[in-house]
Amino acid sequence: MGVKPCIFVVEDDPDISRLVRHHLEAEGFAVRLYSGGTNVLSDAERQRPAVFILDIMVPGRDGLELCRLVRQTPGLASVPVIFLTAKSSEADRILGLELGADDYIVKPFSPRELVARVKAVLRRFERPLPPSPVSVGEIQIDPSAMTLVVRGATVPTTATEFRLLDYFVRHSGRVFTRDHLLDSVWRDTSYVTPRSVDVYVRRIREKIEPDPENPRYLKTVRGAGYRFESPK
Repeated sequence: MGVKPCIFVVEDDPDISRLVRHHLEAEGFAVRLYSGGTNVLSDAERQRPAVFILDIMVPGRDGLELCRLVRQTPGLASVPVIFLTAKSSEADRILGLELGADDYIVKPFSPRELVARVKAVLRRFERPLPPSPVSVGEIQIDPSAMTLVVRGATVPTTATEFRLLDYFVRHSGRVFTRDHLLDSVWRDTSYVTPRSVDVYVRRIREKIEPDPENPRYLKTVRGAGYRFESPK
């Protein structure tokens, strides 16, 4: 038996916490529960979790702030984050994705759905990337180390951002619709909307473009989708 993947759950409602833990443990995960945002990051740096499940409204550091800090912490930046929230509007969902979340579950939810979403996110991250490094202009991508270097500096990315950028770079010059990108990069989740692709494209542009408002690399093709171009 290998080490069980550990999931950190930050949720201040004890009934929901117990329910989540019961169902995740039944599926073979180890679970650490937190009723607020304190100590989560320091514990995660000692024992890197497989996934963070963060309720947005918790005492102390809320889920959004925790997600922001996870994405800024080098050893944790690529760990998947799933938000649990009672807020169901698309604007809230987009805000979560902009902060670097990988999925979003709206309360009330079924524990079976939660387990399915955790597994879907983990599958997305386990899928092997092409092994060879690739360079375009001032961008270098190394899938084996999952590192992005832009203009000589290492730039942190989430695993979803990295996979999407890697896909674009390896298919330079081709136009992709949002739906095609969802099928190719997200694959096994039906919960991500085409609008989410726009959020991730915006995040990638902020990391690779000298001027994100006038992209040199990742271009919008009106009425069609997106195309990655190698600068002349």
